[in-house]
Amino acid sequence: MGRREGTRLYNVVDGVRREIQSGIIAGLARSGILEVLGDFTENDIPVEYTREKAHGDFATPIALVLAGKVKRKPRDIAETIVEHMETGKEKTRYVQRVEIAGPGFINFFLGRRWLEDVLRAIMEAGSTYGRSRMGHGTRILLEFVSANPTGPMNIVNARAAAVGASLANILEASGYDVSTEYYVNDAGGQINVLGRSCELRYLELKGEDVEFPEWGYQGSYIVDIARLAMDKHGKELEAMETEERAEFFRDFALSRMLADQKTSLSRFGVEFDVWFSERKLVDAGAVSEVIDILKQRGMVYQADDAFWLRTTECGDEKDRVLVKSDGDYTYLAGDIAYHKNKLERGFDLLINIWGPDHHGHVTPTRAGLEALGYPGSSLEVLLLQFLSLMSRGERVKMSKRAGEFVTMDDLIDEVGSDAARYFLLMRNIESHLEFDLGLAKEHSQANPVYYIQYAHARISSIFRQAEEQGIALSDVDGSDLSNLAEDAELDIIRKLAAYPDEVVMSAIERTPNRLAGYALDLAGLFHSFYNSHRVINEDSDLTMARLALSGAVRTVLANVLGLLGISAPHEM
Repeated sequence: MGRREGTRLYNVVDGVRREIQSGIIAGLARSGILEVLGDFTENDIPVEYTREKAHGDFATPIALVLAGKVKRKPRDIAETIVEHMETGKEKTRYVQRVEIAGPGFINFFLGRRWLEDVLRAIMEAGSTYGRSRMGHGTRILLEFVSANPTGPMNIVNARAAAVGASLANILEASGYDVSTEYYVNDAGGQINVLGRSCELRYLELKGEDVEFPEWGYQGSYIVDIARLAMDKHGKELEAMETEERAEFFRDFALSRMLADQKTSLSRFGVEFDVWFSERKLVDAGAVSEVIDILKQRGMVYQADDAFWLRTTECGDEKDRVLVKSDGDYTYLAGDIAYHKNKLERGFDLLINIWGPDHHGHVTPTRAGLEALGYPGSSLEVLLLQFLSLMSRGERVKMSKRAGEFVTMDDLIDEVGSDAARYFLLMRNIESHLEFDLGLAKEHSQANPVYYIQYAHARISSIFRQAEEQGIALSDVDGSDLSNLAEDAELDIIRKLAAYPDEVVMSAIERTPNRLAGYALDLAGLFHSFYNSHRVINEDSDLTMARLALSGAVRTVLANVLGLLGISAPHEM
């Protein structure tokens, strides 16, 4: 393959771009324009996909970009560049023809070779196709979900889990060194409320007359924990003093909730590298240490019997309380200490996925890090918007306090992990999501995840048929790809060629939904091709070429579904 340079991560589109960029640089140099530009390199030349095939395969607006710098009309610059380029000649690998359009766009028409190279690259790379080294050397700590351990995982947590786990996969595929982390909020007053709620339900189970408070957690899971505690530790509980019993229920309830949350996440295909305890952070004195450091740096002052952080000096709209008048730390104090701990572990970038209710906490946290001397850019926060669960056209209400909510386990039981993952990923995280429960359960082409998975299964079925007919599948890789000449075939190959770029852009933009849309588009192209063309036909050479094409589609579908955490079935 020549330009692969011995790496399985070769991106054919990158090769095309480099060829175009080097040709333009050569044209600029021969025309004398490059001397005027000074420090100008190939990386400064944008090369983009064209929207219409009539305008070629790729285009660049470089003439429009340079017009102001060289004091010439864009079209004149474009004509000069093209005149001095060595494209379309034997020394070029991909570019066959160059045209100028509109005010000065340069359009590039490629020969078939690049499309054939795409298929060969996919065959060679297999499961590594689409991976890159873009983020090589950058360590990222990705924190997501981090729900309070006071109730089962709900559908909102499920969205955070799906997005976070997929984003971790995408970043890793783009060359970043990624670690995932769950921050256990086990040091706040909500844990005391959890423990007390379980203790009161325990007393009720014993037959005592208890008035359950409005502030308590009222879900049935509280009764379940209380019953489990009584079944396993009944005699011990009877012998405990009031304070000891309260501490027992606090720790027991926390342990059970964390175990249940881990089980739910595991069912959803989500595992974390680290479960980080807030309580251990506080007990280690990390919060008080941070406050002392901030005091030493002159970033803390006392007012109204409280200690305030001068966050306004770091871009915040107002100063924030670190220590309340009663001596308790604020949530912000603990969060600054936690993020300081993250950075001390050697991570270059911290990415947090938070809910929209944390919008007002982003700037103060970043300001707190800056007050400690860290760059604010070391923390990136993605705000996950709310979602609504729709059932039969009606919105399902969710309330943790009242115990009226759909759990992650409920969702998995109802529609399956694959459908749940896809539907939770199909919209940008910044957009409100309406989860259509009925559509997610359908086994039809109207259901996008079913549609995508069916494309993968259909191709596997084609290969089984080929094997049954005695076709030597081992010869597929060596097939003559020049037999692929139909528009539907070429459109598929162009889509396959774009996949590595889609992964990179999904990583840069933090948009797993981009890959969800890509998978749907690719599946649609294949289904359309299959419905109008026979893969296995009387022409053996064409059959082998179409098997190669189909196999490449199957590979890419499996790769993209893998990044999304969705299975790629061989039968449906």
